Amino acid sequence: MPVITNIEDLRVLAKQRVPRMFYDYVDSGSWTEGTYRANEADFQTIKLRQRVAINMDHRSTASTLVGQPVAMPVALAPVGLTGMQHADGEILAARAAKNFGVPFTLSTMSICSIEDVAAGTDQHPFWFQVYVIRDRDFMARLIERARAAHCSALVLTLDLQIMGQRHKDLKNGLSAPPKLTLPNILNMMTRPRWALGMLGTHRRGFGNVVGHVKGVDDMSSLTQWSAQQFDPTLNWNDVEWIKKLWGGKLILKGIQDPEDARLAVSAGADAVIVSNHGGRQLDGAQSSIRALPHVVAAVGKDIEVHMDGGVRSGQDVLKARALGARGVYIGRAYTYGLGALGEAGVTQALQIIHKELDLSMAFCGRTDIDTVDTSILLPGT
Repeated sequence: MPVITNIEDLRVLAKQRVPRMFYDYVDSGSWTEGTYRANEADFQTIKLRQRVAINMDHRSTASTLVGQPVAMPVALAPVGLTGMQHADGEILAARAAKNFGVPFTLSTMSICSIEDVAAGTDQHPFWFQVYVIRDRDFMARLIERARAAHCSALVLTLDLQIMGQRHKDLKNGLSAPPKLTLPNILNMMTRPRWALGMLGTHRRGFGNVVGHVKGVDDMSSLTQWSAQQFDPTLNWNDVEWIKKLWGGKLILKGIQDPEDARLAVSAGADAVIVSNHGGRQLDGAQSSIRALPHVVAAVGKDIEVHMDGGVRSGQDVLKARALGARGVYIGRAYTYGLGALGEAGVTQALQIIHKELDLSMAFCGRTDIDTVDTSILLPGT
């Protein structure tokens, strides 16, 4: 077993243990993948200001996100097909998040259902992510199921009205259900840990959808339904309808432009996530960390601003916090851990990020995450 010291170590191990089509689904972007790469690379251009001879004892990374106490300002982002990175993946990731003290966000396109995750975490509150889809009745029932599961926040994804093209998914035959071509079967056979885990669970479909939509009773009938359901007519009236229907904390994901952020405030959102969908939608969009300060400047006093995209370390969390993000979401970082080592790998990813955040904050002369601001950054970075 290799010594694991950072998220990259988990990524390398996950690549060895997860079938290619599912690993590539997570570790890829759209078109040239330029925005996907920029999300990560642009963090490296931001430099921290080191301070010395300051009391670094009694440090705290504890904070709140939409009023919920968290051990550090990090949440697990919604990731589709998480249960294909590792058997029962959503349940395992939710447990790790619960035990660490950070929110877990379940995707509508998860393998394990809302009810599975609620039962698997002893009804511990988690967040649920939805899309605006054409079948408004099913959408309303999804939201009601989230309420019944005691989800404490609803995350509405706004940047998937239409699908960006991801070349690797097309080449790998990733679909619902996945195409079991000879190369894919042979590749799965080289991943015995993954295969044994999948054989040992009955959760191999899209648990939030299959059996809950008329005419969608199995994976083979899901493809046609899902291809028709993302709604290109999505507008701010839909957001207000969802806010009223849900009635609880509403977080809008996919904001890049200050004008859209101001519209989110008007629609009654409790937080916005500065996000370009992990570089998986509009290739050529600016990185999330570059978009963040402009959104914060536009609405930071009126609404919580969160961000995701490219976060691979605790230093990235610290830099985002310094630039005004109340919270940061990790997607790939935790799925690497899940694919590598299951629940223990998610816990390890959180531990790695927390340790880097704690130590880097101290080196910058701060002992409380809520006191971090732009003064910990070198000017002009």
